[in-house]
Amino acid sequence: MKLLTRLRQYFTEPVDIPQSDAPDSNTNSQPLHGGIAYPPETARPNEEPSPSSKKGPTVHVVRHTVLNQPNNNNNTYSYSSNDMDVDLSYGEYDERLPNVLDWFRQHITHDLGSRSLNYVKSLFPIIQWLPNYNFHWLIFDLIAGITVGCIVVPQGMSYAKVAGLPAEYGLYSSFVGVAIYCFFATSKDVSIGPVAVMSLVTSEVIKNVSAKDPTYTAPEIGSCLALLAGAITCGIGLLRLGFIIEFIPIPAVAGFTTGSALNIISGQVSSLMGYKKLVSSHGATYRIIIDTLKNLPHTKVDAAFGLFFTRRYPKFQRIFFLINVLRSAVIIIIGTAISYGVCKGRREHPPISILLTVPKGFQHVGVPNITKKLCSDMASELPVSVIVLLLEHISIAKSFGRINDYKVIPDQELIAMGVTNLIGVFFNAYPATGSFSRSAIKAKSGVRTPLAGIFTAAVVILALYCLTGAFYYIPNAVLSAVIIHSVFDLILPWRQLVLFWRMQPLEALIFLAAVFVSVFSSIENGIYTAVCLSAALLLFRIAKPSGSFLGILKIANKKPNGDDIDVIRDIYVPLDQQGVNPNLFIRDPPQGVLIFRLQESFTYPNAQHVNSMLTSKAKEVTRRGKTVQTKRKQDRAWNDPPPKKQKDGVKLEDNRPLLRAIILDFSAVNHIDTTGVQSLVDTRKELELYADDEVEFHFTDINSGWIKRTLIAAGFGKPRDATKYTSRSIEVGSAAPLRDIENPMVTNSSQLYMPSTVRMNGPRRQFDEEEAIENGTPNSEFDDGEDSDTLSSPDDKKDSVKQLRSDFLHKEYCPVISTKYPFFHVDVTSAIVDISHRNVLDVNLKPHITETDPENGESVIKKENKANTST
Repeated sequence: MKLLTRLRQYFTEPVDIPQSDAPDSNTNSQPLHGGIAYPPETARPNEEPSPSSKKGPTVHVVRHTVLNQPNNNNNTYSYSSNDMDVDLSYGEYDERLPNVLDWFRQHITHDLGSRSLNYVKSLFPIIQWLPNYNFHWLIFDLIAGITVGCIVVPQGMSYAKVAGLPAEYGLYSSFVGVAIYCFFATSKDVSIGPVAVMSLVTSEVIKNVSAKDPTYTAPEIGSCLALLAGAITCGIGLLRLGFIIEFIPIPAVAGFTTGSALNIISGQVSSLMGYKKLVSSHGATYRIIIDTLKNLPHTKVDAAFGLFFTRRYPKFQRIFFLINVLRSAVIIIIGTAISYGVCKGRREHPPISILLTVPKGFQHVGVPNITKKLCSDMASELPVSVIVLLLEHISIAKSFGRINDYKVIPDQELIAMGVTNLIGVFFNAYPATGSFSRSAIKAKSGVRTPLAGIFTAAVVILALYCLTGAFYYIPNAVLSAVIIHSVFDLILPWRQLVLFWRMQPLEALIFLAAVFVSVFSSIENGIYTAVCLSAALLLFRIAKPSGSFLGILKIANKKPNGDDIDVIRDIYVPLDQQGVNPNLFIRDPPQGVLIFRLQESFTYPNAQHVNSMLTSKAKEVTRRGKTVQTKRKQDRAWNDPPPKKQKDGVKLEDNRPLLRAIILDFSAVNHIDTTGVQSLVDTRKELELYADDEVEFHFTDINSGWIKRTLIAAGFGKPRDATKYTSRSIEVGSAAPLRDIENPMVTNSSQLYMPSTVRMNGPRRQFDEEEAIENGTPNSEFDDGEDSDTLSSPDDKKDSVKQLRSDFLHKEYCPVISTKYPFFHVDVTSAIVDISHRNVLDVNLKPHITETDPENGESVIKKENKANTST
């Protein structure tokens, strides 16, 4: 029982700190309203207390004033309270902190049945749009589907050659991709099938796995890769983990895509020139280029086909390539017709390299021969394959979603791609993903729904069953030309690289590194380089966040025409003036106060860095609470700085203030973990040891209840010594509509004023009776105009204003944030006002002088005596 009692006491929050009257101060000081120091003639007179409300107790609210204006030697303000106190009726507010059970209810058990049903429905997006299908959509989908089908047939056969597979396997992958995707898709434009980069990765996987066990056939390896990569991709989508692909930035993707395109183009040149057997396309890109150039003397007549169809014709582009949409199909048809005329009488010994026999129909449909050993040998090849599948497809889907104004769900797209590859295994298909070129053509053809994929699948089936005889004469050089044409657009233009450099030089270097490694090593290493460098850059940015110490800048809004200045207020900007005009005058915060804004979540990677920034700055601008000169030699630590030599017995030792409070602006902090909050605890201990007194830690703009919960558990939010905390400033807001907020310039008011905007020295506006009734504002704020006779005399105006006040003004305000934790504030201004009100900074108002005791040689601290100084 004792243990339970002690645990309960340990985890129970401290008792609330009682409120008490604040001390009186100088009555001649200037009142501060909304960060504005009013001139003495506009200062508001003493206010009468308002009656207490049933909503809560009456609390003494103290106004804050500016005691000292900045001068040449001191650019800071010192604050205190003035004698204009108001008995404000307000309701207590204790914010309920979140807990694990609340999180579990909100994210797991809340409306579980409905959420489960919606999850199942989301797996089949087709049921949402298919009931609305109409004939108009059918016409456009039919046109787009047939157009894409004419392109995917030659591209599928060409990419199969890149993957090291027979041409028919490219058609199998093309059919399954377009037929299955439409049932799970959230993008109408994406066309799934064989693509260049994934085909290149598949060829590398086939080469590496075959080296481990030569008994595996290339189709078996390709199907096994589709099975494993599809299962992983589908699992990521079902678990809603698609956000992981966002960790790889665009320059990294562009880097290995460009490197892959260069590798593919260099590997197809030997086939285009007719000596493919003399050059291996599985080495590093630079070696392939060197070998290709060495074997140029072995060029054959195939080059006539390849070079002719590879060349671009800008003048006749629209005519020759049918507006550049069906160029692949046109190339194949023309090349096959010429090849048929050349090879018709020499089928056994053709003078050029042709595709030869393509099996008719689906010859390899069935359960593939996939063994446990094959999966084990392929495990090391999966990361690269999955990354390529994810990045290519999602980047294409998001791109067309933004262009055509519809929402793409990445997790559902991963499910669609995963299911497509899983079903493709039974057709002996190799991995398929989104194709940018075919998706662009599909979008330009006016596609309306994903159902266009069914018509594309019909074209592929037609080719498999009716056109395989014609495929016999397709020149390999023409297929290489189709590949080079399709892949050439994947190379990033140099203008885009310049744009990367202008936006983010480090990311431009990642792009160059990915291209360099892909060319001089391998595609796998290029992908790993891009991913690792991107992760390293992200971790560096998290570990070294850009925090800034803030100062005070007075700003106003100036109209373009005229010298009118409106809405004068204080804002907090970096003291180093980053991002603002260097000619501005930024005041330091009150002496003994540091204001720090962290621009990143406070987690374990950056905890030590933030600790170092806070302690270094505090020791730079504030002095020790117990100076080295006041210590005996035997009590000094080995790392203390040596005492300064004294001159003439008396010396002004240090003009820097003592550290009394740190204000942490958490407006950009979305999370804080255990290491982060422990770093704050260590920082507080270190600074209190340095200041030789308690240092208050105030937090502003906290966005999450979980952050408050974490800070409170570590002992923040309240003063540790409640006996020193005898008064406070409460942040309250109007509990009624805006008409309850009275005008700042109105005198003889008994209401607490909380300004949202202030007009200083501006033109007087025309009186509006409707606005006066709405806002409770007298016409003294307006010019006499055509409606000024609404209130005929000053006495009538005064009576009318009083009537408005009694009818419309309420006297109830509520705390903005929880009153239980006084060191949590709504903004930085509130924190400074609270610190100043409680006279925390009074210790820094007078300098300290050290005088040497001639008897024992030690320094004794004395206060400055102005009378002696003046004499």
